[in-house]
Amino acid sequence: MSEKTTTLIRHKPMMSMKQILLMNFGFFGIQYSFGMQQTAINPIYNLLGATPDELPLLNMAGPITGLLIQPVIGALSDRTWSEKWGRRKPYFLVGAVGCSVCLFLFPMVSALWMAVLLLWLLDASNNTAMEPYRAFIADKLPPSQTAKGFLAQSFFTGFGITLANISMFLFKWLLGESRAGGLPYWVFAAFWVGAVFSIGSVLVSVLSTNEIPPTPEELKKMRAQKERERFGALKDIWVAIVEMPKELRKLSLLYLFQWYALFVYWQYVSLSIAKSIYGTEDTKSALYENATAWTGLVNGFYNVVTFLSAFVLMYLARKYQAKLVHAFALALMSLGLCLFPHITNKFMLFLPMIGFGIGWASILGVPYMIAVAEIPSGRYGVYMGIINMMIVIPQLLETFTFGAVYKHLLASNPANAVTFAAVLLGCAALAMLWIKEPPIVRDVDDVTAPAKIQLGED
Repeated sequence: MSEKTTTLIRHKPMMSMKQILLMNFGFFGIQYSFGMQQTAINPIYNLLGATPDELPLLNMAGPITGLLIQPVIGALSDRTWSEKWGRRKPYFLVGAVGCSVCLFLFPMVSALWMAVLLLWLLDASNNTAMEPYRAFIADKLPPSQTAKGFLAQSFFTGFGITLANISMFLFKWLLGESRAGGLPYWVFAAFWVGAVFSIGSVLVSVLSTNEIPPTPEELKKMRAQKERERFGALKDIWVAIVEMPKELRKLSLLYLFQWYALFVYWQYVSLSIAKSIYGTEDTKSALYENATAWTGLVNGFYNVVTFLSAFVLMYLARKYQAKLVHAFALALMSLGLCLFPHITNKFMLFLPMIGFGIGWASILGVPYMIAVAEIPSGRYGVYMGIINMMIVIPQLLETFTFGAVYKHLLASNPANAVTFAAVLLGCAALAMLWIKEPPIVRDVDDVTAPAKIQLGED
């Protein structure tokens, strides 16, 4: 049956910078957890006996859980309202609890299969928390402040991942190589600090920020849908894909290149550093453990650049075309990775990470500014989930294809893998120029700013 749409106008209160930062503080803990995945999981796999060409398949958890969980959670959160807990907050609170439990248990693994299982549970929890958080920003902020909201998330992403990476280097320095038969004690310390940060930071956001209640019309529609539709969330996903705005469809090509490239980098960066800096390919050697700790410091540095550059990018994206800002940031990222595997001085590795950090800050914020302008606010949850599908499908493609590419086309050389990622990021920069950007929404002087809401009626 065809659906009619009713457009309402909602006035969203303008928020102070302090309120925007408190609202986004939970992203810090979620991204600390993600930082541990970026830097620590693959070295743990290697220490437990995995071979380099197995790494893509062992990282299958991220893209599959993202593909299955985020769109469903997004659609469900669109249909949720609790007077006590709100719409989005129940989901990222449950996700944060799951992240904390998994981070606490991870360093206790003694076999590869245990690490793989925990990664699946950790990724499922991360995805449950992350998608509603992006919709939360779009729900709360008027159009003129969405750039601040998403780039505040970039700031806390960089901050969280920075601390995750630096913690590995710091705890290794403090605790040395001492261990109780399995993983070193410094691995325990880094993961357990993350467990505390994950739930603690989300609680700050939950307790300090109230959600905007739905209008009577929205609430009536939610209740009617729950009563008559058993699989309404799945229907919402399908309808949203069919009705997806043209410019959102174009984002899929950009995401194909940039997220395939990022997955390659995260999986092979420690191996690249071990080969170019420490001259080893033995993943069970003390030199490889040193390379792993230095990888944490290198990744921590690019995330320092991320949170320092996030608000500069926000200014540039508001003043100029966001797509040009993002294309330039991706070009810097590509250049940095072209240089990275050819550097033999470990301190010089930080230089190309400046470009990488700027690109990462842009990836985490600028495309969402373009996307939110195309999405009706009553459907933020489901469309943020679909955008995440555009992220995880390239990662899933990498999971199934890059092992063969690495072995047969790149001569099982991690330096070639990093260079391959650089080329893909250059392609992403070109793809960004194809997107037609919506008009920039300027700041307003009023205490409130209107936003359109679309409601469907059978």
